[in-house]
Amino acid sequence: MDNAIYATLTRQSGLMREMQTVANNLANISTAGFRREGVIFSEHVAALDGNEPSLSMADANGRNVNLAQGPISNTGGTFDFAIEGDGFFMIQTPQGNQLTRAGSFTPGPEGELVNMDGYPLLDNGGAAISVPSTARTIALATDGTLSADGTPIAQVGVYTPNDPNGLVHSGGTRFTAEAGAEIMENPVILQGYVEESNVDPVSEITRMIEVQRAYELGQTFLDREDERIRAVISTLSR
Repeated sequence: MDNAIYATLTRQSGLMREMQTVANNLANISTAGFRREGVIFSEHVAALDGNEPSLSMADANGRNVNLAQGPISNTGGTFDFAIEGDGFFMIQTPQGNQLTRAGSFTPGPEGELVNMDGYPLLDNGGAAISVPSTARTIALATDGTLSADGTPIAQVGVYTPNDPNGLVHSGGTRFTAEAGAEIMENPVILQGYVEESNVDPVSEITRMIEVQRAYELGQTFLDREDERIRAVISTLSR
């Protein structure tokens, strides 16, 4: 197969993957704490045996997570928390501890604060946070100190990944920090607020149009190459 066809096919595959990523971003415009993702393209050139020309192939398996802060909305919810600035909440999942910016929690059957998936929120020591069922007032200070009827009961942990580029999307709004994470000093957490998705719908739709046009150009090239090869085979077979 011609080198140009190889390069175009791998490029088409990458463009399809990017289209899927853009579609996922658009689908999560209203998902609190969602982080926009992008696809990273790279090109590989491999030497072939003999006098054959080198083989060029594109790859789009890399992903880039946009960590820019999204808009913060006032909900008035007692257990709605939003981080202002850098950092992530840490939650305990069956796959291990994971990071998230989605700050909507609720007391579980045992009093533990859990997220929408039922996973416990962890404090700055890595333990699950529980609130007494008899508490009349739950207050959260901006430094993360959680109090019940004026008595401190825990400090919500805010963590930063050791390698921001090593964040792996684990599903929904959750990420795994492959290089680990550490407690962030002087965090700012707001009670009664949630952080919205940081996806910009206008830029995503614009990108979707660009990817679609690039894919159509690649398909046109493949169609013309197919016609050219058929014509050559037809001529040689006469």
